[in-house]
Amino acid sequence: MQALDLIAIFPELLLLVTACFLLVASVFVRERPVVVSNAFAVSEEPDIFHTPRGVGFVYFFSLILLAVLAIAFIGRFDEVSLLAMNGLFQSDPVANLLKAGCCLALLISLIYSKQYLKDRGLFRPDFIVLCLFALLGQMVLISGANLLSLYLGLELMALSTYALVAMRHNSAKSAEAAMKYFILGALASGFLLYGMSMLYGVTGSLDLLEIFQAVADPRINHLVLAFGVVFIVAGLAFKMGVVPFHMWVPDVYQGAPTAVTLLIAAAPKLAAFALLFRLLVNALLPLMGDWQPMLILLAILSLVLGNITAIAQTNLKRMLAYSAIAQMGFVLLGMLAVFDEHAFSSAFFYTLTYVLTTLGSFGLLMLLSRKGYDCETLDGLKGLNQQHPWYAFIGLILMFSLAGVPPTVGFAAKLAVLEALVDAQYTGLAVLAVLASLVGAFYYLRVVKVMYFDEPIHELHAVSGSKLARSMLSVNGLLVLVLGIFPAGLLTLCLDAMRRTLLGV
Repeated sequence: MQALDLIAIFPELLLLVTACFLLVASVFVRERPVVVSNAFAVSEEPDIFHTPRGVGFVYFFSLILLAVLAIAFIGRFDEVSLLAMNGLFQSDPVANLLKAGCCLALLISLIYSKQYLKDRGLFRPDFIVLCLFALLGQMVLISGANLLSLYLGLELMALSTYALVAMRHNSAKSAEAAMKYFILGALASGFLLYGMSMLYGVTGSLDLLEIFQAVADPRINHLVLAFGVVFIVAGLAFKMGVVPFHMWVPDVYQGAPTAVTLLIAAAPKLAAFALLFRLLVNALLPLMGDWQPMLILLAILSLVLGNITAIAQTNLKRMLAYSAIAQMGFVLLGMLAVFDEHAFSSAFFYTLTYVLTTLGSFGLLMLLSRKGYDCETLDGLKGLNQQHPWYAFIGLILMFSLAGVPPTVGFAAKLAVLEALVDAQYTGLAVLAVLASLVGAFYYLRVVKVMYFDEPIHELHAVSGSKLARSMLSVNGLLVLVLGIFPAGLLTLCLDAMRRTLLGV
């Protein structure tokens, strides 16, 4: 191992060592029993949880670590692209920007989740450590330059999130969601692994660059490659939760605690985009004639089914799940503009802005939840403007962004994807995407209508969470608005990162 290798992987090493230290240290921390509400339990008996005294230190230390890592990755943005660890690991502008986004997403998620987790007896060191291990998997996945490192990062992230979904062990819903997530996730991993094995069998290499060079050779066995691409795209579709591989998304979003739902809905979407980019662009771009039609079909199905099904939902988490399916359809559309000068940057920009909006949406739900009550249905938002007009305004901004209404960042993101589609001569797909967005606007605006025009069913909307969480939600919502009014900075950043990564500079 050379000094360059250590420099390249130092943030990941720091995260690994810290997570292991916190995991071991938490074993030796004394505990005290805390009686927690059994509103979500299967039995009617109160549950006694043991909350470690040192969890505050673990939480605070993790926030500091995440902030330092985010700053470090942002500082690396201008560095040249490089390969490390004998071609297993790559550091490039796209990877650094995505990893900074993952660190910030987890940082914001933990800030939003603290009071929610405390009220439900889940605020424990093992919860935070699992989050850090999931982040480590995302970082390894994002920088994977080899099929082996990609799969290793994917499984580390997946196994940690399976455990997080099952953390509320006394809830039948959480247990069911975790089981579905685990079984279907294992099936998706099997699809992906089988496709990778076919690629290896044909090309004789696990290295993405060598695979790219091999599949560009016209003498290669194209039939076997085509089958491998089908399995890989199917595995990617499972991980992204797009139709027809979406069956796990609504159940997991609804069954998991809202804090865990946010952890699944935010940073892993950035890692999923990285996996899509590494496999289809870095390795299989010469086979775009095979994977482009599949992406088109997946995108159309996701846009149509996701938006139409979301209309019938009254559970907000389930509605946001079907919304996520439709939003991932837009990301897939952004991957079609291969030879446009803004190739793939529109999908990159869309993913970043969607994660930002998702953080605020679930953060609002957690701040409106309290001990013994989860704000998960439309009824829980009725009349919010009458009692908390500022949080209703934040909710309005977030819903407008998801719907693509100007001047929010969601409108700028959708416009970037539509522009890329038109430039790439996919005008019909652009029209379909606009029509699907119009359908989706109905259920987003219904949430706004409930907050502003319905009478509250609760005497008082209790707003939980610390001052830091409330301030973070305000910043989150305003950032969605400001980036919508001035999107050029983030768009240029995504374009520059993508261009430099594709050119290898």
